[in-house]
Amino acid sequence: MSKFDDCVVKYEAEFKKLGVDFDADLLRKVAKGCGPSIYNRDASTVSSGDPEELNRVKTNFLIKKLGLKDGPKLDEAIQEVVGVFGSSNRNKYRAMFYYLLAVKFKKTAIYN
Repeated sequence: MSKFDDCVVKYEAEFKKLGVDFDADLLRKVAKGCGPSIYNRDASTVSSGDPEELNRVKTNFLIKKLGLKDGPKLDEAIQEVVGVFGSSNRNKYRAMFYYLLAVKFKKTAIYN
């Protein structure tokens, strides 16, 4: 199994542990879209306790990648996704985080 497949299997297991239904094909596409960051221990996760990190998610993913307009709904969605993981969960994998945000805003077509 490749390193990429290992990461996807890890994300699938984490989603199952959290009790979140997911589309495996879409998860693979989102993980692929994250590029090499999924292989770096620090970059592969989102630090929900770091306001700068959450702002990067908002700016680089929600606004630039998904094409959404800045506003309080973006911050609310980020906090909602943090809630899915649980604030004390250290395994907030970036690919999963982005997957949940793309589904929430119905922007999954960007990965087709």
